[in-house]
Amino acid sequence: MRIQQFQILENQPTFNHRDASVDLVLCFGSKQMLSDVQNISSISAAFPTAKIAYCSTAGEIYGNQVHDNSISVVAIHFDNTKIKTNSISIDDFNDSFEAGKSLVAGLNREGLKYIFVLSDGSKVNGSELVKGMNDVIEEHIPITGGLAGDGPNFISTLVGLNETPASGNILAIAFYGDRIKISHSSMGGWEPFGLQRLVTKSKANELFEIDGKNALALYKEYLGKYSEELPGSALLFPLSVNINDDENSLVRTILSINTQNQSMLFAGDIPEGSKVRFMKANFDRLIDAASHAAHLSLSDFSSIKPELAILVSCVGRKIILASRIDEEVEVIKDALGSDTVITGFYSYGEISPLVKGTSCELHNQTMTITCLSEE
Repeated sequence: MRIQQFQILENQPTFNHRDASVDLVLCFGSKQMLSDVQNISSISAAFPTAKIAYCSTAGEIYGNQVHDNSISVVAIHFDNTKIKTNSISIDDFNDSFEAGKSLVAGLNREGLKYIFVLSDGSKVNGSELVKGMNDVIEEHIPITGGLAGDGPNFISTLVGLNETPASGNILAIAFYGDRIKISHSSMGGWEPFGLQRLVTKSKANELFEIDGKNALALYKEYLGKYSEELPGSALLFPLSVNINDDENSLVRTILSINTQNQSMLFAGDIPEGSKVRFMKANFDRLIDAASHAAHLSLSDFSSIKPELAILVSCVGRKIILASRIDEEVEVIKDALGSDTVITGFYSYGEISPLVKGTSCELHNQTMTITCLSEE
């Protein structure tokens, strides 16, 4: 496995490189940079035989730093691993569940070891996309990835495979062979407070009632002075959601408030019957959780360090940590070591199993890490 890492900055001269031996290129960039046809053309020319994946972001991870308005590029040559890809548009399906099924159904599962997914982050229901993929793919095959971002704007996002990225696209990259080694982890670091409560009325990602009471009114009561700053202040107070009385919970972020329905819209489904707790931000705990996730991702690499780590973290974490955002990536770099190439992006939703050997889930406000190496 041979990895090259590049960064394309605004107003930089044309990307001047060529390597016909590269198999896969991952490009995480701002929507502005990925909308520049010259950038796409120069990357395509540099890697003429590679599968090239593009994804817009809410921040680009390059080494141990976080950037805005750049393109973080990793080019990979595999010695003993085959890859296959598939790309669809959400506009061709009735819902995100069917799109998720179709995305992975076309992949050959003989020798399949891992799937990396990049999805539009504005048109696609991430929870339903994940459910659709899980309906087809066995639990022992990990799926990780994330939903594309649009900075703090939440207007539209771009994804593309071997072509100029566009709104509505979803792509999957499948890895095959016995020599590829994969490890993954995810951690939030949020601090729960208050009682655990029952969701008594919801529809998909819209929450109406908790414990038979209006959820929005209850949420405002807990937020106190911060309720006047909704929905922006909601990033500081996500919900912990426990769906099946598992010991592990998902984190859900509020996207908007429907004042007419007196309801809250979240960046992922909150099923009726699930149990929720309010959560609050603690800067040090968020950074500690990123470090813990890195150490967890090393659990399957007892004898060697991973060669590549793909980080997908949430735009909410970036907004909250602000000037301290580099610390989240730095602690991961420290844990993984100087020989591990680190890339990734800040997203509108993270895709990863909660624990090894289980189906993937949609996460919010979470740092997810996928480590890869060839034996």
